[in-house]
Amino acid sequence: MEELAEIVAIEDDQITLVSQVKSSCNSCSQVSTCASGQIAKAIPHRKLSFTLPYPQSLSVDVKQSVDINVGDCAVLSLPEGHVLQSAWQVYLLPIMGLFTFSAFGQLMLNQHVLTHELQALLLGVLGGYLGYRLAKHLQNQLSNISKLQPKILRILTKPIEIGAVENEKPD
Repeated sequence: MEELAEIVAIEDDQITLVSQVKSSCNSCSQVSTCASGQIAKAIPHRKLSFTLPYPQSLSVDVKQSVDINVGDCAVLSLPEGHVLQSAWQVYLLPIMGLFTFSAFGQLMLNQHVLTHELQALLLGVLGGYLGYRLAKHLQNQLSNISKLQPKILRILTKPIEIGAVENEKPD
């Protein structure tokens, strides 16, 4: 997955980038009649700001040495496999915990171990909560956090404005 971000600050070995958060509702043909599209229009577009370490090696859109300046655009990348794995953990582990513990609670109810259906229901809710806690634990591990850190692939330098070249007079 790739995303464009603008470089807004360079300090020491850190680069601060700002990326526009995009909504899929803006590109749909039904945006004028859809309630979700109307809400997406009403809410101002948010910007995501983050700081990354200064990259050691980059490729530039033009074959020249890398000179990173404020105002340039950077192409950021996240590995899709890690994003999908993270999404799987966050969405499916709580649901699997809920279903598993609910089935176990129903089995215990049928075996007359539990005396009321409310106990089986609470056991299912407990399973969902444990699945949520497991997903949260897996997401907070340092190895997983580093895998989901965006990386700068290349720098897209600002194009030269024609007006700026015409206004310059040789001495």
